[in-house]
Amino acid sequence: VAPIKQAPERASATITVNGMVSSRLNKRLADLGLCSRREADEWIERGWVRVNGQTAQMGQTVTEADRVDVLPAARQRQDGRVTILLHKPVGYVSGQPEDGHESAAVLVRPGSQWRGDPFIRQGPRWQPGHARGLAPAGRLDIDSTGLLVLTQDGRVARTLIGEDSDIDKEYLVRVHWAPHGPRGEGVVSQDVQRAVPADCIALLRHGLSLDGQPLKPAQVEWQNPEQLRFVLREGKKRQIRRMCEQVGLHVVGLKRIRIGRVMLGNLPVGQWRYLGGDERF
Repeated sequence: VAPIKQAPERASATITVNGMVSSRLNKRLADLGLCSRREADEWIERGWVRVNGQTAQMGQTVTEADRVDVLPAARQRQDGRVTILLHKPVGYVSGQPEDGHESAAVLVRPGSQWRGDPFIRQGPRWQPGHARGLAPAGRLDIDSTGLLVLTQDGRVARTLIGEDSDIDKEYLVRVHWAPHGPRGEGVVSQDVQRAVPADCIALLRHGLSLDGQPLKPAQVEWQNPEQLRFVLREGKKRQIRRMCEQVGLHVVGLKRIRIGRVMLGNLPVGQWRYLGGDERF
């Protein structure tokens, strides 16, 4: 299962013609919040998009003055797509299988649907097609557990991992104080809060960089003497673990409990439910 990735901005994505800004049609559809760029390309290829009454072409550019219409067939296809909320266990990867570890998507099957799903009566009924084309909208590494979103819907992917996404994510993180590394001297595993200098927590909130780029401000506070609560608005690879390493902390457990307004709640480990029609990130 390949992760959904927002197409990167390219110099050719927008151009100016006779003083009027022009952009690629797939970008225009995505900017309108109708779909992802990948989904837009599919609609265009199937002939489901019209520009000024004419069937759109792949790679076509449009301006604000052009009228863009989407045929009902595109909406019908989109309405049939599902989004799955999974409580990912440790030991599964978010995307494609790697190094002998299975993709978390293999857990999406009828027998592992949560019976306590509040939308089970009003939501979609299980169909084999719901397990096809699912892709993770965001990563959760193999050593972490918690809320993972798998979706067929480009709108959801854009909301969560698009270039302009500002959705926050909340984590509970168990840590040890390990200023000389997890195998070095001075490791503190109990009442960790007492051992950690206040300026380390201040740095976690703002002032660190990863991969040569400064990180956005984060909310970081003690949940209990051995556990921190993080709220992030970005998602670099193994971000929390790497942040903690920089200030002398070693992560021994990480669980994502919220994405935007959607909570993990009581969803059991290894089980999943549908995103309800009235739920929004």
